[in-house]
Amino acid sequence: MWRLLFAISLPAAAQSWAPVTSGTTANLRGVSANGQVIWVSGDKGTVLRSTDLGATWRSVSPPGVADLDFRDVETIGDRTAFLLSSGEGSKSRIYKTTDGGMSWTLLATNLEPKGFWDCIGFWDPTHGIIVGDPVDGRFTILTTSDGATWQTLKGPQANKDEGAFAASGSCVFTHGTREAWFGTGGIGGARVFHSDDAGKTWSVAKTPIRHDSASAGIFSLAFADALHGIAVGGDYMKPDESAGNVAITEDGGKTWTRPAGSSPGGYRSGLSCRTAGICIATGTSGSDFSSDNGRSWIKFGEEGYNAINGFAIGTKGRIATLVPPAPR
Repeated sequence: MWRLLFAISLPAAAQSWAPVTSGTTANLRGVSANGQVIWVSGDKGTVLRSTDLGATWRSVSPPGVADLDFRDVETIGDRTAFLLSSGEGSKSRIYKTTDGGMSWTLLATNLEPKGFWDCIGFWDPTHGIIVGDPVDGRFTILTTSDGATWQTLKGPQANKDEGAFAASGSCVFTHGTREAWFGTGGIGGARVFHSDDAGKTWSVAKTPIRHDSASAGIFSLAFADALHGIAVGGDYMKPDESAGNVAITEDGGKTWTRPAGSSPGGYRSGLSCRTAGICIATGTSGSDFSSDNGRSWIKFGEEGYNAINGFAIGTKGRIATLVPPAPR
């Protein structure tokens, strides 16, 4: 679960991104933080770890994974992390390290040729969930109760032309000990599924986020608490269009509405929130700040990043930190 590093007291106008040197040219997708330890992941089997809040980075990739695209990384404690690669068939895998990336264990490989794993979330160090695209009409759901072995559950029914997006590994959000939400895209999508029993059963609700093409829908979810949540997305083929790229809920995901205030300034693929209702959304055309649980947004920065966790990451190894720096 993502821990934000930005300061909740900063006005939106004060927010900006400060690039840092990553030492890689890979396209980066996943980011996770625990205290001063930051992990990022991306294509070409790239995994980087920083122990000084992003000042320096070290490659900690598993061996023999240059053909994998790590869309999601989740850190638990200072030295434990889970990696999710996304791709068709066996290109979808999950790895785990307990020694800061010095060694990795392959926990699971997708054996379904039509399968594609999109995102991963955890309730605690041993209980987690993976969401994948539909196979034979149902979303792929896997869970673990020991942090090592993964079991396939009967996923909820998908609409025709509905799937999930692995743009930033944040299409699923976990809360408490058993709750989870995941968002969908495609012409049949822009829906949010909710489970209160760790993925065994699901309810579903429509959202007003655009889903007028295969490249449009929900890309990221975040909840400030059990009731207040935000979904962001849009159409990644039309990154500058702001219509229909955000929805909010105040009843735990039963209903979703367009916020009455301003919307994010374009397609957004990454989102993080704090309990005080402070949220930042990022995408390829810029970033946006909200201080009211997504009811209104102010755009800042023109840089294109595609995930956020107090750090923004993007193409060609770009990493940036939010400034002014947050007090610790």
